[in-house]
Amino acid sequence: MLTEIPPGKLLITFLALTAIIAVRYFLISGLFYWLLWGRKPEKVHAIKLMEGTPRPGAVAKEIRWSLISSFIYAAPAAVVLELWQLGGTAIYNDVNAYPLWYIPVSIGIYLFAHDTYFYWTHRLMHLKTLFPVMHRVHHESRPPTPWAAFSFHPYESILGAIFIPLIALLVPIHVGGILFILTLMTLAAVFNHSGYEIFPKWWLRGPPGRHLITAAHHDLHHKYFSCNYALYFRFWDKLMGTDIMETEYDFLQPAAARKTA
Repeated sequence: MLTEIPPGKLLITFLALTAIIAVRYFLISGLFYWLLWGRKPEKVHAIKLMEGTPRPGAVAKEIRWSLISSFIYAAPAAVVLELWQLGGTAIYNDVNAYPLWYIPVSIGIYLFAHDTYFYWTHRLMHLKTLFPVMHRVHHESRPPTPWAAFSFHPYESILGAIFIPLIALLVPIHVGGILFILTLMTLAAVFNHSGYEIFPKWWLRGPPGRHLITAAHHDLHHKYFSCNYALYFRFWDKLMGTDIMETEYDFLQPAAARKTA
């Protein structure tokens, strides 16, 4: 079916998606960078997670790598989009094609599958032989900023770009579900690399914070490298013994413990 896609049309779709991904990146990352890093500290109602500020030129480097990643992310997405128009994917747009309850179920399947893929490929990239080749670029963001959301070496970007398009060929999902997941991916990447915890303490101390990943959780990965590998959920980190968070932050300690500290 790939041979049925006109090369010119595929190129136009690829360039259009690259532009969309890049513009979305600039709008969301730029907004949160200004809100968190571009204003006076007294105006920022969020918890700064790591001491210090980005090294000179760090933000420019994050943006350059992220723009390269935008091209890479767009390539498999363009192929899948063209295949979808030819009926060659598992993406559907008729809400009556499956029961309505399947829409949130399919989103959950995609998110858990993506989280699983991300966790294990992320751990793989931390092997001594692969880290310098694939993952060191991303860890140069210390402290990370919202601009680091897509700051990856091309090898890592390729690894990250292929999963959602591949699963979309096999597992049925409504087109609205795909759009939701892609939006959530971008927001999660920006939030988790913001360098500030924007969620309230009650959220972090409660069930959402104990199971979902936020900046406080992922920031520790940029600090220690050997923990907190997952993307959306703390499930795999907890199961594999690579999860740390509550013991690392005073603001997450019980009130009694904070008073005696």
